[in-house]
Amino acid sequence: MTGLPDPVRSRAVLVGTASYRHLPQLSVVEANVVDLAAELCDATVWGLPVQNCTVVTDPLTQPAFLDPVRRAAEEATDTLLVYFAGHGMRDADSADLYLALGDSREHLGYTAVAYQHLRMTLRTARARRKVVVLDCCFSGRAARALSGEEQLAAQAAVDGAYVMAASPRDRVALAPDGERYTAFTGELLGVLRDGVADGPELIDLDTLHRVVEERLRAKNRPLPQRSQENGVGRLPLARNKAKAGSRGPAGPVLAADVRAALVATGLTLARVLRAEGNTRDALPVLRMALQEQQTGDRHGDLVDVQLELSELLAETGQVREAIEVLELAFQRVHRVYGPEAVLVCRRLADLLQESGNHLQACEVLKHALEISEHAGLR
Repeated sequence: MTGLPDPVRSRAVLVGTASYRHLPQLSVVEANVVDLAAELCDATVWGLPVQNCTVVTDPLTQPAFLDPVRRAAEEATDTLLVYFAGHGMRDADSADLYLALGDSREHLGYTAVAYQHLRMTLRTARARRKVVVLDCCFSGRAARALSGEEQLAAQAAVDGAYVMAASPRDRVALAPDGERYTAFTGELLGVLRDGVADGPELIDLDTLHRVVEERLRAKNRPLPQRSQENGVGRLPLARNKAKAGSRGPAGPVLAADVRAALVATGLTLARVLRAEGNTRDALPVLRMALQEQQTGDRHGDLVDVQLELSELLAETGQVREAIEVLELAFQRVHRVYGPEAVLVCRRLADLLQESGNHLQACEVLKHALEISEHAGLR
């Protein structure tokens, strides 16, 4: 495996449950999924198109969790990555792993998502490679399940799958006080953002696991587990930023000032094309601008691009993709910006209502009202 997975033919689904009614809250989980999505979509890391990365926060039902995974499994032909952060559970009557939902109750597996159902969904995936990353209690059980070390998974091992599991022993290790991320995901993001000084130009899954494990061990925190089939651990998943920085920008890796100028120019050009009625050429320009946006900097430019792109997608009948773009924008700005977040909420609610998702539209509008009241907006 000499190159990164094809971003166009790959998909990622990032699920995070931060709010619970009957279990301890995990507020940092929201930052986990939002910032991980940003890294995967960053052209200097992997370059996954934003429409190929689905973020699901606080799912309340099993379909809300599994349906996006199934859609991605049907679409991806290269690599499928599924990430979950939240509480892991064990049923009172079995040793199976369950992934907690917002209304899940301790020891009641039927109130959560059974990991075996996620595994069955992955088995149907068209992708040649599947990657599962679990940041939850008891997640090591999934690694053993996929490798067949437990009778639980002997009947349904996932071909071509790689599992990386945080498997913390307790809640404190999962979400350290005062830190932005959970312990495991914090180190994972650190590798993607900063690279590995002595690592290869492309960071494969085994290298990623090794470095995360070393950094967690140095902090005396629970160590991650892994399981793989068919040598998937050699699959490169990210560019090594430490190597890129030492030799200067090359290929798709652009300097920050060049990237910012490219994004601004693309946004301006797309608006000119739209004003002239040339939506056919405006759409790829906006996609390019979104792809090249430097994550972590100039968030306002990113929101402008997302708003423009979603509006154009809706005009051309691509409502589902427009919703996905706005949902990612919402995850980025709803706790950072005032007016921008309200605008994103309103446009997202309009599209959700248009597509028949009236309940979700109401929830988004409710959040927009809360932002307005908090920030003193009218």
